Amino acid sequence: MNQNPHIFIVDDEAPAREMVGDYLKMHGFGVTLCDGGKSLRKEIESSTPDLVVLDLNMPEEDGLSIIRDLKSKINVPVIMLTATASPIDRVVGLELGADDYVAKPCELRELMARIRSVLRRSGPAKSAAPEPASAKAEKEQLVRFGTKWLDLEAQALRDDEGNEHPLTASEFGLLKVFAANPKRVLSRERLLELANARDAEAFDRAVDLRIMRIRRKIEFDPTKPSVIRTIRGGGYLFSPTGDKA
Repeated sequence: MNQNPHIFIVDDEAPAREMVGDYLKMHGFGVTLCDGGKSLRKEIESSTPDLVVLDLNMPEEDGLSIIRDLKSKINVPVIMLTATASPIDRVVGLELGADDYVAKPCELRELMARIRSVLRRSGPAKSAAPEPASAKAEKEQLVRFGTKWLDLEAQALRDDEGNEHPLTASEFGLLKVFAANPKRVLSRERLLELANARDAEAFDRAVDLRIMRIRRKIEFDPTKPSVIRTIRGGGYLFSPTGDKA
């Protein structure tokens, strides 16, 4: 059915694995979240991932022993996430069969680029027809925002039927910032800074008004926003398909 690569994310810290998971889902990957080696093994009993993103530093079972066990059973690419791991741990991980590593906290776009690179090198793990380069590039430019899709290349907002919904330049600028920072609380000041929106009208109130207009276009229920939520005293937080909690 779904021929997109399926990524298993193994991290004992729920916010970290959910942030990575949401970002990858937003860009078309299938995602399964695991909180450690035990849950990873259980998931692998029912399905084989195309790639595993694995935190090296976990309390119950460290990533190196998980890599050793994993590689002895199935040939699946592994990208290690390393926060406090020493260089020797990274070397051992690579010698055990890991394909790459990324430092934590990771830059999500870099992690996605490394995932794509490792998947290209390892070849398709499942018998799926290769996706045309043009279709692949187009898909990478689409980001889910609740009821709509944001086309980063065309700077357009569309619904599932392909109908375009007008965006002002400042609205697109804010959506682009949210797309690059899912599940992260962004203050109004930070939003303006990242959107390069430091014009004469760019005060807190102007940001609130822009987001109110955006919510009317993308939220399942604009009166109860779940895609772009207000975090009191903090700013705003973007959840691609809405917060189900």
